[in-house]
Amino acid sequence: MSLNIIVLAKQVPDTRNVGKDAMKEDGTINRAALPAIFNPEDLNALEQALRLKDANPGSTVTLLTMGLPRAAEIIREAIFRGADAGIVLTDRALGGADTLATSYSLAQAVKKFGNYDIILGGRQAIDGDTAQVGPQIAEKLGIPQVTYAEEILDLSNGTVTVKRRLESGVETVKAPLPCVVTVNGSAAECRPRNAKRLMRYKRAVSPSEKAKLSEEQQAYVDAHPYLQLQEWGAAYVDADPEQIGLAGSPTKVKAIENVVFTAKESRRMDNNDEQIEDLVKELIANHTIG
Repeated sequence: MSLNIIVLAKQVPDTRNVGKDAMKEDGTINRAALPAIFNPEDLNALEQALRLKDANPGSTVTLLTMGLPRAAEIIREAIFRGADAGIVLTDRALGGADTLATSYSLAQAVKKFGNYDIILGGRQAIDGDTAQVGPQIAEKLGIPQVTYAEEILDLSNGTVTVKRRLESGVETVKAPLPCVVTVNGSAAECRPRNAKRLMRYKRAVSPSEKAKLSEEQQAYVDAHPYLQLQEWGAAYVDADPEQIGLAGSPTKVKAIENVVFTAKESRRMDNNDEQIEDLVKELIANHTIG
């Protein structure tokens, strides 16, 4: 059977390169000051979606992302790997959203999308580490959810069977469709870019990006509809202004403090088991470790 698959993905700051300008005074992330990457666990979710597509001819995978217009970069990345289309949910009114406002906005976009069979997304984003958005979207849509997924074992007869990786072990669960499945980083890595798809879709752009192109480049995009990525705003998905962005975010950052760790003292030891053992005991005693 053919499936309509939605993959929720996020363009996130590369937390390996966080500097003093990473946060704004209002407590929100200064995304313009940080390199942006495809959220790692969302790539794991994309791979599960592409496997479903491979196993069910005629299926489509649509990437849905919310963020700045430059988030179209991860849609192209997903298309290079096998996705079919993408939507950027972008609007100044959506800025500063916490997980509650983000999940509401994305749920509205999913409702606007219409017919879907399964929604996949990463367990959590590395810029927040809350693991709340996926489950909150399921709640707002009124559909089942399966979290901590490591592999989709089967999808047939209106149900999906999922292997979950938990701290205490592994379990297999079955859920009715449609449902939301959030995927762990322990799941299979996403396949690499496909060279043919890269050449075909490398000029794909969102409306915001298209506006910055030359007239000749814009004409080329107009002549090739498959290069036109969708861009939706808050009004288009019928979002309540009181439930999006900062206005719809009860989470508030009270203060930001840059903490720099420096070594107060150093100790030189010989290659001696007794000295190492004494150091470990000392570290345990002062609760540095253990």
